[in-house]
Amino acid sequence: MNAADATGRSVPPPRPRPAPPSDPVLDAVARLGDGPLTEAAVREHVKPLFSRVLARPGIYLANHSLGRPLDRTADDVREAVDLWYADMDDAWIPWLDELRRFRRSVASLIGLGDASAVVPKTAAGQGLRAVLNAIDSPKPRVVATRGEFDSLDFILKTYAARGRAEVTWVEPTAGPDHRGSLPDLFEADAIIDAVRRGPAPDLVVVSQICFGTGQLMTDLPRVVTAAHAVRALVLLDTYHSAGVVPVGFDELGPDFAVGGAYKYLRGGPGACWLAIHPRHLRDAAAMPAGRPRLRTLDTGWFAKRDPFSYARPDTPELSDGGDAWLESTPAVLPFYQARAGLDFTLAIGVDRLRSYNLAQQALLAGELRARDVRVREIDPRGAFLLLPHPDAAAWCATLRSRGLIADARGPHIRLCPDILTSAEEMARAAEIVADSLG
Repeated sequence: MNAADATGRSVPPPRPRPAPPSDPVLDAVARLGDGPLTEAAVREHVKPLFSRVLARPGIYLANHSLGRPLDRTADDVREAVDLWYADMDDAWIPWLDELRRFRRSVASLIGLGDASAVVPKTAAGQGLRAVLNAIDSPKPRVVATRGEFDSLDFILKTYAARGRAEVTWVEPTAGPDHRGSLPDLFEADAIIDAVRRGPAPDLVVVSQICFGTGQLMTDLPRVVTAAHAVRALVLLDTYHSAGVVPVGFDELGPDFAVGGAYKYLRGGPGACWLAIHPRHLRDAAAMPAGRPRLRTLDTGWFAKRDPFSYARPDTPELSDGGDAWLESTPAVLPFYQARAGLDFTLAIGVDRLRSYNLAQQALLAGELRARDVRVREIDPRGAFLLLPHPDAAAWCATLRSRGLIADARGPHIRLCPDILTSAEEMARAAEIVADSLG
């Protein structure tokens, strides 16, 4: 983008800034070395990066809900605000640099080779709406599972209720009697059958990891292939997989992905994205099967070609690539808010975090079973365990009153250790759970 502020005034080149000091997050991760993570190494090098949040009492096993922030996050957000105080409208130069940095970090995280194809959003649902509003049909046909989180589920139901979409819902394996409680799993064959049955859908919506059960969908390549065979688009929800497992966007080949930094990336609310496969950002001649280039109605002046020229042709002239999917003036604080968590995750590596988390889950599950607590068997699963209970919400409140922070979805308690959770905490958590059950 051109160097100009939001009023159109020419902005001078950024003045030289002193070299940043050594980064505590990257330095600490470097001291971990390249081998498998160990609790001793985490205690020595990682936990000091989280001193503020670790000062809280209790055992936090709701990392799948709201991730624990690094100490540096406060400094990063303060940096953004200090730029505002010091530079006023000139702050837009570093603020837009931070937007580009956010796009590069997300692209690296999800395995997308073109960072410009990452479109910042403040919510995953914004990404879904942008896709729905890019489909050239007054009533697009959508296939979605009953396991999609409310951020997508509610939007799809709203579009259907207003006659703006026709949604075919894929039920879990046990069928519609369990609708809403999500106790069972979703099968790729059921999704593929819904794609192939009846008129071809325009869009297929599926989560890489289901929020309610933690199920990791391993057959996604088959779903993507089946959808593309009938020229349907695929939108992948990565909210519970980005930072937990390698997403492999380019290799998997969905058309879109949505996600956010709220959970495992420790970035809080507002730092979300829509990723677009680069094939949808090329000229129409390069599109598969003659599909026209997608253009969304969810737009704004930052999507204009050369937005700071303030040209106003009657026919909108869009920027190139993913910039054509930008909206209006971006919210900049979420980019700073998410910076430390993204840096931390990318520096350690998702593969190493995944291995450590699986070992932690195995340890926690063993502690629970040793106390005769039932653990729901799901393989493969994401980052958390499920404990079945007929009144999970009330049980969750009881656990919280005893110092164990978890949450409930349907008939399950969800327990999610993260890199900060010690073996001692997991043993204590298992004792609290068993004791609460009498």
